[in-house]
Amino acid sequence: MDKTQQLVLSPEDEEIFQKLYSEGLKNSRKNCDETMPVPKFYTKLPNHENMISLKLREEARTAFLQKKSKELLDNNELQNLWTLLDKNHSPPFAGSEQMINYIDFLKVGSISGPKYKAFFTPVVFARLLQSDIHGRISTMAVFNYIMRKVWLQQTRIGLSLYDATGQGLLTEMDLENYITELIPTLPQLEGLEKSFHSFYVCTAVRKFLFFLDPLKLGKVRIQDILASGFLDELLELRDEELPKDAQDSNWFSAPSALRVYGQYLNLDTNRNGMLCQEELRRFGTGTLTRVFIQRVFEECMTYEKEMDYKTYLDFVLAMDNKREPQALQYFFRLLDVGHRNHLNTFDLHFYFKGVQELMQQHKQEVVAFDDVNDEIFDMVRPADPSKITLQDLISCGYGETVINILIDLDGFWTYENRESVVTDKNNQDKPET
Repeated sequence: MDKTQQLVLSPEDEEIFQKLYSEGLKNSRKNCDETMPVPKFYTKLPNHENMISLKLREEARTAFLQKKSKELLDNNELQNLWTLLDKNHSPPFAGSEQMINYIDFLKVGSISGPKYKAFFTPVVFARLLQSDIHGRISTMAVFNYIMRKVWLQQTRIGLSLYDATGQGLLTEMDLENYITELIPTLPQLEGLEKSFHSFYVCTAVRKFLFFLDPLKLGKVRIQDILASGFLDELLELRDEELPKDAQDSNWFSAPSALRVYGQYLNLDTNRNGMLCQEELRRFGTGTLTRVFIQRVFEECMTYEKEMDYKTYLDFVLAMDNKREPQALQYFFRLLDVGHRNHLNTFDLHFYFKGVQELMQQHKQEVVAFDDVNDEIFDMVRPADPSKITLQDLISCGYGETVINILIDLDGFWTYENRESVVTDKNNQDKPET
């Protein structure tokens, strides 16, 4: 049949079709009118004046979390699981690592009980499958996977107990309560004086908020906390024999918190508990530009033009993590003088003049801006060659270098002398003849 040819109904068939179509249309309209209204899918949170509703919601949430907690595997059940995996590993038996195939994997799942069922699925097996020629997976990998899952579920339930609204979010106060009650369970923090606890809690909470609350809403999703890995760092402090280098690199450790707070006190020369612009300029090596420090105080929260400890912590986290998107967002807000959501040559020149001022003060040869401007645009390679967006800065991989060039004299010279630094390092690495 030709594609353009249409099917023609006989008069009798056309009459029957029109009758059925009309009846169907009439019935559909009738059903639409008589159907139940759309069920309620959103319940507004009770206000603080409705104490009964608030209490009911709290009790219901507590009961739900307790139920979920009982569904988790306890230590005895995990030990039983390890025994089953040990007894049911699959041949061929070669090497020290025990392996298990898919049939034995399902067998362990069937005999272990209903609480284990969710861990013995085809998806889990495929996720743990590596390069074994017999199509097996490591029993240790299975056990570690289940242990990790149980830990995440336990931690999520523990965090949810501090979620006052039950919406999966923790406010700054919720996080402070959580960490305050966690401190006594962390042996590495036993040496902290109680008078320092409030400063420690503030220091710890700021990292969660800085990295996980980029929009500054004052709350963080529990799901983001679990995915970030920050809790892993925090709970490392349960290890009584944590190496010193691990403590030094851990933001949540006692030495780290004391170091950051000690730096704050050293900068506070007039001992009023706050930092002014001149005091903050002494940060690090003292080579941050006047223009940059001024912009920090213009854009960040201050009290009578002075910076408190919380704002200082955000500043430190940004300075210590310039490669991270959250830190680049922090600096971009400062660099974007006109609040146009992009940087142009004017913005770069405005900042680099601060670096040139420091060059003159230190009696160094002043570098021309035009050369620096060209190098920055060559590094970033923005989508629009006339302006740099935040996404350009993040995507290029040189965001940290660009920031250092524009705000810090030492950072600029480190970039400018990068080739000689690499040469010196290579010469040091050469063996003596």
